[in-house]
Amino acid sequence: MVIELPVVSPMNAPRSAYIHIPFCRHRCGYCNFTVIAGRQDLHRSYLNALKAELALLGEPVEVDTVYLGGGTPTELQLSEFHELMELVKFWFPLAVDGEFTTEANPEDITPEYVQLFQKFGINRVSLGGQSFDESKLAVLERNHSPVQLKQCFELLSPIDSISMDLIFGVPDESLQQWETDLKLLLEYQPTHLSTYGLTIEKGTPFWSRFENGELEELSDDLQREFYLTARHMLTDHSYHHYEVSNYAKPGFECRHNEAYWFGEPYFAAGPGAARYVDGFRQVNHRSTTTYIRKALEGKSVVAESEHVTGEELYREILVFALRRLDGITDAWFQQKTGMTPWELAGEQLEKFIEQGFFQRTGDQLCLTEEGLLVSDSLWPHLL
Repeated sequence: MVIELPVVSPMNAPRSAYIHIPFCRHRCGYCNFTVIAGRQDLHRSYLNALKAELALLGEPVEVDTVYLGGGTPTELQLSEFHELMELVKFWFPLAVDGEFTTEANPEDITPEYVQLFQKFGINRVSLGGQSFDESKLAVLERNHSPVQLKQCFELLSPIDSISMDLIFGVPDESLQQWETDLKLLLEYQPTHLSTYGLTIEKGTPFWSRFENGELEELSDDLQREFYLTARHMLTDHSYHHYEVSNYAKPGFECRHNEAYWFGEPYFAAGPGAARYVDGFRQVNHRSTTTYIRKALEGKSVVAESEHVTGEELYREILVFALRRLDGITDAWFQQKTGMTPWELAGEQLEKFIEQGFFQRTGDQLCLTEEGLLVSDSLWPHLL
């Protein structure tokens, strides 16, 4: 069955675009993203396939945010990244004051790459740093060194906004190690950071090692300590904790991700990329080689397509919006869906309030600190 992309018209065009670049030098043991490692020979055909997919837009679409994710966008050679930028800038011209993000690995950042970022208006770089601790980086199978990571902040100083990912809960990690990571990060004052507890996912090399007893997950109590340590240290240093896993200096919240959390439509292209346009949620083929083959043969690259409407859609909007620490108001949710959150899921929400996971102030509903600690276990009850 051939699955077509939704028709994009000026009235329903999304204001955000995501481009997935699937290449990595090495696939880290914990990674379950759409990634292909060590395949530089596919870079050229990938760019041609992406060009074919984007041509289905018919005409350029102005957006407020562009996000290049992966994989590792900076795994591309400079000339290939230049070509990617020309393609993206043509199909998704950025509005004035728009946000243009690329993910990057520390070992790839060079003065030449930074010049390319500036040339094409990239004003936000998200670093996959994960840790300043050499032993943690080794466990996580990261290729960069703490020294390279520190050098990145100096090299990227011309860029308006620098975000960094930090992972906690690595096997055998101590609370002191985590505190040291946070203190080192605070020395460099990135404008944004994301903190994630390590999860060992089925299908990853880490899962096999976990099953064999080679890796042990940290206790829930210690994971809780890690999370609260980050929350308290970062907010004490003027970072706004604005989403379950995300912190920002005032005014540097990730606008692209906020489009997801507010239930806005978004376009996406590349292997495994998921889009939401005109009520359709679609996911491209995760296999990079399948994606390339289908695109170059003029066939649809879409693997899954679902029309999301009614209660299912409203529940998704509710859950994503409640990830933000400001939560939602009755008025906002009713304007978005035509009903209040209490009409949609009042019984469950009241139960969570009684359990201390949410609090209601006037018509505002948001997570409590206790709710933040268990939020992943709450969402399935609201979907």
